[in-house]
Amino acid sequence: IYAVFGKQWYQRRVRAPPNPMNNSTGTILMFIVVLIGIIFQFSMHRVDEGHIAVYYRGGALLQSTSAPGFHFMMPFITNYVTVQVTTQTDEVKDIPCGTSGGVMIFFDRIEVVNRLTIKSVLEVVRNYTPDYDKPLIFDKVHHEVNQFCSTQNLHSVYIDLFDQIDENLKNALQTDLDKNAPGLEIVAVRVTKPKIPETIRRNYE
Repeated sequence: IYAVFGKQWYQRRVRAPPNPMNNSTGTILMFIVVLIGIIFQFSMHRVDEGHIAVYYRGGALLQSTSAPGFHFMMPFITNYVTVQVTTQTDEVKDIPCGTSGGVMIFFDRIEVVNRLTIKSVLEVVRNYTPDYDKPLIFDKVHHEVNQFCSTQNLHSVYIDLFDQIDENLKNALQTDLDKNAPGLEIVAVRVTKPKIPETIRRNYE
């Protein structure tokens, strides 16, 4: 056969079959590469400027934080939340206000400018969650406004004392925060003119 068909034909006919181990090795390598890519994707995260990242593992808040930039964490069992540490404005809307005379009025919007210090992030988040502004600012604004209105008549709220509401509210909020959440600073409070019943409003025009 060798003499009749030639050397090359003979070599092709007797060539060893492909080794199945080569295919298995390639599949394993491809799987490893894909797995590394998935782990890399879920472990790397970015923290934007003006924010601090806090980490949870199994629902427990960890002691570590991360500054702005790219960082890595243990994927699948660790997750993160970013907390703003620059000046931000919370808008509290539609605050009801029942005066001592029984008239119900509404503050359309109260803006609370606040800032959380970096060193206080972990303690505030631990005590009040990353949504700390809800109990410490939103709920507190409602409470303070209602408490103020309940001791004043409509004329005092709408005319006589209106220009003092923002400063008094700022002081009340800061006093409470100094006690319960040190490191959260109230920078300013802006109060819009309240809405009063149309029939009463005509008396003030």
